[in-house]
Amino acid sequence: MSPTVFRYNQYKFLFFSREERRMHVHVWSPDGEAKIRLEPEIELAVNKGLIQSEIGELLKITKERIHEIKESWRKHFSR
Repeated sequence: MSPTVFRYNQYKFLFFSREERRMHVHVWSPDGEAKIRLEPEIELAVNKGLIQSEIGELLKITKERIHEIKESWRKHFSR
């Protein structure tokens, strides 16, 4: 199960159920994907095919919407 947290332009922010205990979010686009860790700080963990400017934009959006992402994580993984 991979619940979508939100969409931003061509990017889909989502979770993979039970992939890793550390809080993180995956981002998919037609051009590639990224994994962004949320704790202890927001940082890029994996990049497959995205250019640096996209990564910068994704990190910025993650920071802006961190509370929403964390709340969605807690709701999803508390089941």
